[in-house]
Amino acid sequence: MEIKYNSSYPSIDDLRNKAKKMIPRFAFEYLDGGCNEDVNLLKNTTALREIELKPYYLNNYAGADLRTEIFGHVYDAPFGIAPVGLQGLIFPNSPEILAKAAFQHNIPFILSTVSTSSIERISELTEGRAWFQLYHPAEDAVRDSIIQRAAAAQCPVLVVLCDVPSFGYRPRDIRNGLAMPPKMSLRNILQIMGKPEWALKTLIHGQPSFATLKPYTPKGLSMKQLGLFMNRTFSGRLNAERIKPIRDMWKGKLVLKGVASEEDTALAIQLGFDGIIVSNHGGRQLDAGQSAIESLTPIVNNYKNKITIMMDSGVRSGPDVARTMASGADFTFMGRSFMYGVAALGDEGGNHTISILKTQLKQVMEQLCCSSVNDLPAHLI
Repeated sequence: MEIKYNSSYPSIDDLRNKAKKMIPRFAFEYLDGGCNEDVNLLKNTTALREIELKPYYLNNYAGADLRTEIFGHVYDAPFGIAPVGLQGLIFPNSPEILAKAAFQHNIPFILSTVSTSSIERISELTEGRAWFQLYHPAEDAVRDSIIQRAAAAQCPVLVVLCDVPSFGYRPRDIRNGLAMPPKMSLRNILQIMGKPEWALKTLIHGQPSFATLKPYTPKGLSMKQLGLFMNRTFSGRLNAERIKPIRDMWKGKLVLKGVASEEDTALAIQLGFDGIIVSNHGGRQLDAGQSAIESLTPIVNNYKNKITIMMDSGVRSGPDVARTMASGADFTFMGRSFMYGVAALGDEGGNHTISILKTQLKQVMEQLCCSSVNDLPAHLI
């Protein structure tokens, strides 16, 4: 696809600044914030950007090829769109905007169980190419139904989330009424009134809801009742007994997301996972944990080529993708970067963000004299 982007917003920071002006404060803080004191949120980006790469300027060079094969499919770049909950709250219709852009650019889009578009709708937009992230239900019947729907929608990869055994303690969300159970305050309503474009598009697309979960949700629940229902319906803590029936049911590729240790990597291999996503949930769950890139290094050193190793958390830009791939990851995912793009530029935000990330990554590879993303580890200092 032709690489075109809005030159007024050439960086992810530009998109973040624009997004902050375009959407209500409660929505921006839900997207932008971490947990507790934001220690791990900041550590993710800081630690990743301490990684340095070595350029070679006098070698023969045929150009940069961003294509990357993973799980039997060749994608046009080594990055995809990570699952984000409540995307439609951040910006109306954002899951569909991003899914369409991902399909057009031939990169993976992962739909969250608790996003605001359904498995079926996203599958329709991506011709069955979207991945699906399972937030583990407490009831086996709900789990089985969701997995069957993902299979019927031809999702090639099922991503099982493991790093939310409890909800992260997020002070901004608590102040803004977005903790469980949620509540809409007068302050939030005033914020909405101050963002007329966001409010109008929300009116057009309707109040955001957990679209995939609609068949399992009683009708007519208030926000508080919905929050209590969600608490009862989901149990995020996984173990071997909970994972085995998922592996038995799912015939496609199975990925464990939220891995932060060598021990959990070893267990993932034993339990039959095809891949892992090293992640700390974007710094939103455990402030006292390591950055994602610090967790990645020993996992790569001990388990490279034994399981597909991917990473999110702290990856924001093309150079960040290069740093992560040079550190041994087979693929990368980003959440906030794409949501900043949509919140800033609406329907054009997905294509714009993917385009600048591709452009940035290609420039880094050309500077390094690196022809293939698989060769990036040779440039790690």
